Amino acid sequence: MKKSIGAKTIVYPTPVFIVGTYDENGKPNAMNVAWGGISCSSPPCVSISVREATYTHGNILNKKAFTVNIPSESHIKEADYFGIVSGKNENKFASTGLTPVKSKLVDAPYIKEFPLILECKLVNTTELGLHTHFTGKIMDVKVDENLIDNGNPDIEQIKPFLYDPSSRSYYGIGKRLKNAFSVGKDIKS
Repeated sequence: MKKSIGAKTIVYPTPVFIVGTYDENGKPNAMNVAWGGISCSSPPCVSISVREATYTHGNILNKKAFTVNIPSESHIKEADYFGIVSGKNENKFASTGLTPVKSKLVDAPYIKEFPLILECKLVNTTELGLHTHFTGKIMDVKVDENLIDNGNPDIEQIKPFLYDPSSRSYYGIGKRLKNAFSVGKDIKS
């Protein structure tokens, strides 16, 4: 039997997206965003939800661009830090020692040390209450060369991690189970 626990912001998996933006003066900023995911396959788009009170919110509206940076487990401390302090008051890149790199495609920085980057042009904004839902068209995906297998990012080498909103904890990705769009073919109708 299922037990109701009420309407909560719980879904699995929840990503750890580090969103890169520039402010109006060109200062790079990064923010930890858990509310997000792929939202369209053609054109390729990713969506994130950000509170209006954040520095990143205004930066996205101003520059019409952002990057989604996927950190590896080795950068869990820096990723968490990006969600603890505001870029209004602190230079997060100086504090963490990470390197902002100016995208050649969109007006936003990406993080050199993170293995997987999505460069996004803002295409849609929707107000949803406390959060604004930003959809970005993915202009390019960048991956560290040594982490590519058969032309695609290798999740086991990248070692992204996930956020659990119910325990407010980070988790690793776990093990590979089966091939998608294949294992289900064993079920006969």
